[in-house]
Amino acid sequence: MASSLTTQPPPTPTYLLTYPSPYVLLITINRPRAMNSLPYTSHWEADALLLWFDSEPTLRIAIITGGGTPNKAFCAGQDLIEQRDLADLRSRIAAGDQTARKAMPDRRTLTHPPSGFMGVSRRAGKKPVIAAVNGWAMGGGFEIFLGCDIIVASPNATFGLPEAMRGLYAGAGGLSRLVRLAGMTVASEIAMAGRFLSAQEAVQYGIANRVSKTHESCVPEAVEIASRIAGLSPDAIIVTRHGLRQSWETASVERASQETEMRYGALLRDGENIGIGLRAFAEKKQAVWVPSKL
Repeated sequence: MASSLTTQPPPTPTYLLTYPSPYVLLITINRPRAMNSLPYTSHWEADALLLWFDSEPTLRIAIITGGGTPNKAFCAGQDLIEQRDLADLRSRIAAGDQTARKAMPDRRTLTHPPSGFMGVSRRAGKKPVIAAVNGWAMGGGFEIFLGCDIIVASPNATFGLPEAMRGLYAGAGGLSRLVRLAGMTVASEIAMAGRFLSAQEAVQYGIANRVSKTHESCVPEAVEIASRIAGLSPDAIIVTRHGLRQSWETASVERASQETEMRYGALLRDGENIGIGLRAFAEKKQAVWVPSKL
């Protein structure tokens, strides 16, 4: 699959890229010694990667999972060791230490991109992303999958927003999205009382789609779903996803429908894939889609 790409991905030292099925990109977070927690540079790296994914015509859907020891960590959130070191530098700077001032990274690098944690938690994007949560999803790791479109959880996956326990808050978009999915009271207990959710509870509260049959089947089940989506019209999936996301992000239901029609309606109807799909239906044939131009 990699050989059929029309463009090459940007450098991804934090992430492993594989192509488990036609049109499907699998992104594996590859910092197992740090429980797949992410430093600031890794968020910008992922932001560039997902921008490339949206523009690469041979890819239609992505999956995110965690690497390392099986079923240990999806993503443990922000790299708190980096956070500790930065806090130490700030304390030394406040005390007048000029060496610490010179060692402090540029402030512009100590933020998340506009698309949020790992370029996902506040991502608008164009193409869908599935989370295959194969272990601990804490803090920003929880916010990653709250920004995804479909979630498959391993039976031992555990979810939480422990930021307040560390003197922080979940600032990458997870609080508002968790309220939309699970409701105010459940979200409040998770974010303020340190409640962790099991995979089964995540499904119960409408946060995750399903629990995989086994620990080992989490990613394969996500690939199966991704392959079904990748087999449909790429134009139709882009427009449908936009309509779903707009209805989630926009207060007015009717306004959300209008936004999707205004942005994509005519483009979809004038594109090649709608004709391909309708002819295939009439002729009882399998549609062979062309790359989306949306």
